[in-house]
Amino acid sequence: MSRVQTLTVAVAGVALLAPSASSAAESVHLRPSRTEARRVAAGPAAGSALPAALAHVAVPHRGRVEPVARDGTREVLTRGAGPGGSATPGPATPGPDGSGTATSDAAASDAATTTGSATPAPTDSGHSPTGSGPSAPATPGPVTAADLLARVSGCTSVSKGRYRKDRGRAATVPVCGTREAVYWKADMDIDCDGRPGRHCNAAADPHFSSSTAFAQSDGRALSSEKLPYVVVPAPSSLWDYREHGVRGGSVAAVVYRDRVSYAVVGDTGPADIIGEASYAAAKSLGIDPDPRSGGTPSGVTYIVFKDSRVTPLEDREAAQTQGERLAREFVDSAD
Repeated sequence: MSRVQTLTVAVAGVALLAPSASSAAESVHLRPSRTEARRVAAGPAAGSALPAALAHVAVPHRGRVEPVARDGTREVLTRGAGPGGSATPGPATPGPDGSGTATSDAAASDAATTTGSATPAPTDSGHSPTGSGPSAPATPGPVTAADLLARVSGCTSVSKGRYRKDRGRAATVPVCGTREAVYWKADMDIDCDGRPGRHCNAAADPHFSSSTAFAQSDGRALSSEKLPYVVVPAPSSLWDYREHGVRGGSVAAVVYRDRVSYAVVGDTGPADIIGEASYAAAKSLGIDPDPRSGGTPSGVTYIVFKDSRVTPLEDREAAQTQGERLAREFVDSAD
């Protein structure tokens, strides 16, 4: 081997391996490092025997071994251009320092996987890949009987006295109030007045009346069997419901044990007695709705939300929807 060939191999840093008789040699182009490229571009120093370019070196084929340049980067080669179908590098592209490096089209398109870092694709939800994005706020559950009872555990009386639960009984029930509602705790008598039906009629109820204090949108009396409604005492010096934002169609929440039912104000009763609701209201709370023997002697809480109204008055679903919303506001308020 001549001295020039020995120096060429030493600069490239590759030891020549003699090909075996049974394997074919592949032509590999060794890419110089940027420092060596600058030296070549500037020309050899005085007394130096560096070649102007690096030679192709035959390396025996040993399976699927990819050529690696001296600076440790992978070099992708393309087939077809070189003599005898050998792999040849693609066109050179200028490096950051202006020197040319051999980079094939395949290497350029594969840069993200050969030399770059993996970047996760964006997700459909718009959150960061680590899951650190903001989460949706939790939706509050429905208001429970315990929630409402806790809210009305005290009493600021708005009535000028107390009401009787039944005729001949002592007056023990005040009407209490907050900024949002008025409420009282009493028994439940069954009001079967209004449009006659299978369960509410003159034969079933000796005190039956075919009219109600408030009518539905077509002018007819309410149906006690179909519409949950509560009864308020007729206006008197004791208490006038109209002065507290209550009227026909006002939304009410009625609580009994662990149940909550939403209703409307639908009728008025005696001026000195309190604690009455419709057949449908009693049934929705699991209370016996029979007008003769039904009802319950205690344990019912009536909450009427001020300045509320269902239109039309007979719309039971609207009473439910408004009642749930007003009950949530009432429980969450800081009165």
